[in-house]
Amino acid sequence: MFPTGLAAALIAAATALMPPQQVHQAAELHRAPTPASVLADLTLPQRVGQLLVVGTPADRVDPRTRTQVRRLHIGNVMLTGRSYDGRRPPARVARAMRAQVSPAATGGVGLLVATDQEGGLVQVLQGPGFSDIPTALIQGTWSLPHLRHAARTWAGQLRRVGVDLDLAPVVDTVPGPLAARHNPPIGRYDREFGYTPRRVARHGVALLRGLDDGGVVPTVKHFPGLGRVRANTDTSAGVTDRVTRRHDPYLRPFAAAVDAGAPVVMMSTAYYSRLDPKRPAAFSPFVIGTVLRGDLGFDGVVVSDDLARARQVASFSPGGRALRFVRAGGDLLLSVDPGPVPAMYHALLQRARSSAAFRAKVDAAVLRVLRVKQQQGLLPGTS
Repeated sequence: MFPTGLAAALIAAATALMPPQQVHQAAELHRAPTPASVLADLTLPQRVGQLLVVGTPADRVDPRTRTQVRRLHIGNVMLTGRSYDGRRPPARVARAMRAQVSPAATGGVGLLVATDQEGGLVQVLQGPGFSDIPTALIQGTWSLPHLRHAARTWAGQLRRVGVDLDLAPVVDTVPGPLAARHNPPIGRYDREFGYTPRRVARHGVALLRGLDDGGVVPTVKHFPGLGRVRANTDTSAGVTDRVTRRHDPYLRPFAAAVDAGAPVVMMSTAYYSRLDPKRPAAFSPFVIGTVLRGDLGFDGVVVSDDLARARQVASFSPGGRALRFVRAGGDLLLSVDPGPVPAMYHALLQRARSSAAFRAKVDAAVLRVLRVKQQQGLLPGTS
């Protein structure tokens, strides 16, 4: 909207007093892209592509993922598996993926490059240039300033190879050492900061802030918690938490992270019989909309746990997984395997073309993603 009347006169008077260089700078600032303006410039296929995070091995380029960035307008990638040879391999993969960005492919919007750098057995990038990160259970014994400082160092290591989104911290709470032995996804691998929501909240927030200090987007996971299940959603179906309820004390670490400004929250794919017994959390409008966004007040990006290989969601078609996630209020769909991505993408695109209500959900999700990208300097003309 162009200024008129008195506003126009005031702007003209102000710019008349500026040196030419400042006038040019002011004009450039006025034209700086915003998430809303970038969204408006994206085609619908490009908007749908912004909602997917697609895996590629951390030490080599998967040609399928690289092609999908160009042809399916995929807006984000994840370095998966393990890379043991230091900085060079993941940096090469990240560069190759970012090189696919173009006005035709992604509308010029840069990629979020993600990885799993928690510590212990969950550390994708290893070797020279990367710290040997201890388990979260060990991190939970550190002072909060020490953990925050360490996380800032780890974030700097990620930034140097082109990674700007870390799928950490885990803020699931396991009730105790004995329970940990029967908790395959978290406790068995010491991925919890401790055995009380208070300790998990404090140390989870410290790590979150440290990653942010180092310029990396943190991801709080796995909402509403995997600390009290007895099977792993990656390898088992029908995984169900039968105790977590609305306003549960075990939700406090997530609430603390949201209050601390967490930009991204990852959804569990377990069932929660006291919240929504019919749908996995990642497909539940109640868990995402009422509990996470409503009760906890989260207004950032909701990312799924893996929807490609997880046994927990194998009974749903790839397209059905994508549709259920976005319909429930999800924003970023994670597929560690590029294999099912075309089916996911085309299901989303077809539904967005045929349903105005679904298209509105896509636009709202893309806008949230673009806000995170703005903070990382990934919008066109801001790098």
